[in-house]
Amino acid sequence: MPQITVVLAEDGDLLRAGILALLEAVDDIEVVATATSLPELLAAVETHRPDVVLTDIRMPPDFTDEGIRAAGELRRTHPATGVVALTQYSDVEYALDLVRDGSDGRGYLLKERVADVDELVAALRTVAAGGSVIDQIVVDALMATGTRRHSRLDRLTPRELEVLGMVARGMTNAAIAGELVVTDRAVEKHISSILTKLDLPADASVHRRVAATLVFLSEAGVGGGVSHQR
Repeated sequence: MPQITVVLAEDGDLLRAGILALLEAVDDIEVVATATSLPELLAAVETHRPDVVLTDIRMPPDFTDEGIRAAGELRRTHPATGVVALTQYSDVEYALDLVRDGSDGRGYLLKERVADVDELVAALRTVAAGGSVIDQIVVDALMATGTRRHSRLDRLTPRELEVLGMVARGMTNAAIAGELVVTDRAVEKHISSILTKLDLPADASVHRRVAATLVFLSEAGVGGGVSHQR
């Protein structure tokens, strides 16, 4: 398996050390540098040219949206470097900002996912390969009944909403077909209908499947501070 190089940006000493220890035990992951601020992160990427940056969203100097700003800057300066952003909040605006210039090679995870090394590593591998990851907790919160205000989502049938939720969790057409016990062709038809009903143009800069998910996130009326009870 090819080696994936990572720059880790996290200003919390304990969390940074914990993530570092977890990733050091994974054969195909190599953390080549750590950073505790936005300037340090950008400098580390310039020096090491990693496959992926794993970064907190809020860190010095301002503790606002440094991780999102880093992703935007790296899209311009190092487009081959993926970014997985970690946050304590299932904030829709952060997810939207992260993929505003394209969803390829971008991931959005809640920090609680760090405890599950398999899930964290899967996200790093997906993003390193140019894919996209959106935290399932964010999607689950939006699937709760009664949370949606009037929006384009009302154009979708219950089955289309179900399929869209699976797309949002990163499931392939084949996986969705298996879950719903339908044919791949049936899933393709559902997704085509979803994209049409959500008015997503064929030339959208954001990958249309992820764009559909983000319409779901944006128009469900759920922002930061959403909690998820298991």
